[in-house]
Amino acid sequence: MYPIDKPYSEACEENKQPILDVIGPLFQEVRHLLEIGSGTGQHAVFFAAALPHLVWQTSDCAHYLPGIRAWLDDADLPNLPPTRVLDVTGTWPDERFDGVFSANTAHIMSEPEVEAMFDGVGRVLVDGGCFALYGPFNIGGRYTSESNARFDAMLRSRDPAMGIRDLDRLIRMARDNGMELIADHPMPVNNRTLVWQRIP
Repeated sequence: MYPIDKPYSEACEENKQPILDVIGPLFQEVRHLLEIGSGTGQHAVFFAAALPHLVWQTSDCAHYLPGIRAWLDDADLPNLPPTRVLDVTGTWPDERFDGVFSANTAHIMSEPEVEAMFDGVGRVLVDGGCFALYGPFNIGGRYTSESNARFDAMLRSRDPAMGIRDLDRLIRMARDNGMELIADHPMPVNNRTLVWQRIP
C-alpha cells in the first residue's frame, strides 16, 4: 500500500512493463532523456530503475511536481534528477536531449497544446534522437475500438478541447518539426506507442 500523500495510478502499474518492452531497446544508447507530463512519477521511477544507463528527466505542470517529488525521493535513484516545471506552451529547457518520452498526454491536451509539444520536442531533441509517445490514437479519422470511442466521448464531455488525436495529424505536426515516424507499436487495451526520429 502506498502512502496517501503519494499519487498512484493503476493504469501506470498496468502499462509500465509493456511500455518498457518497447522503449528499453529504443533508448538503449540514450544518455539524457526528457519525459513530458510525468504525472504521478510512477513511470519515471520504474523506467529509470530499469534503464540505469540514462538520466531520466521528469517534468510536468507545477501542480503535479509535489507528487512526482514524492516518488523520486522514495526511489532515491542516481539517474533521477530533480523534476522540472514544463508547460508545453511555455519555456522549454535550454539543453538538448537524445531521447524524449511522453505517455497519455496528447488526448488531455488541446490541439494547440499538442502542436506546441511537437514544436518543443523538435527543438530539444538532437538529430537522430527519438520521441516515443504512448496513448490511444485514431487512425484515418476512425476510432480503433469501441472503448476508445467511449473514452473520447468522456474526455470531450469534461473538456471539448480534449480528445483522442488522429495519427495522420500527428505525423504532419512531427514532419513540420523535422521528425519522421519510424515505428507504430500496438499496445494492450487499444493503445499504441508511436516513435518519431529527428532527421538531420
